[in-house]
Amino acid sequence: MSVRHERSRPADRRVRVQGRPVDTYPALSPEVTRGSVRRVTVVGEEILSRPCQEVTEFSSPELSCLIDDMFLTMYVADGAGLAANQVDVDLRLFVYDCPDDYGIRHVGHIINPVLEVPDPGSRRLIDDFEGCLSVPGAGLAVPRTDRAVAHGFDKDGNPLLIEGTGYFARCLQHETDHLLGHTYLDRLSKRDRKDALRQMAEHREDVFAQRAIKAASLGQ
Repeated sequence: MSVRHERSRPADRRVRVQGRPVDTYPALSPEVTRGSVRRVTVVGEEILSRPCQEVTEFSSPELSCLIDDMFLTMYVADGAGLAANQVDVDLRLFVYDCPDDYGIRHVGHIINPVLEVPDPGSRRLIDDFEGCLSVPGAGLAVPRTDRAVAHGFDKDGNPLLIEGTGYFARCLQHETDHLLGHTYLDRLSKRDRKDALRQMAEHREDVFAQRAIKAASLGQ
């Protein structure tokens, strides 16, 4: 998921890493210094349209490397979240660095997530801007619930429970959709989907150029 300009990572020091509050945290997560930039897949590629495979091996160097690469790739693409199939890896995993509507920054990764949203009788749907790193240069309003909880595991197999409200709840839903083989385009009307694809056609080359510039600035 892409970061909306006015919702860029908050300057405020309230940060939750892997669901837990921390006293201080750098502007760029430590994974970035270890990662390499990977190509971001684009809507229309087959890997984005099928459910991802469960992660079955934890605590491996390959899994840690993938997470590091995903964090750096997310930052270079100016994202708030990134799923593994967006870097052409067929695994149920996403990373995130996303603010909520209270100015709290949420940073982490989650593996094999299972999402819970409020029951239909108690949920509140919010129409808000949503973009996607795999739909470069496009963004439209998408209805999402204002609360979500993700259950899953960290890279060492420890259980995680991540709670989100507002924009971070949107991020959790957006990235979990990716792992099920869906993009936000699947939640749009035919007319809005056509509009999003038109936006992408008009702006994707500019987006790719900006990513290349940012990668170069980070020595990639």
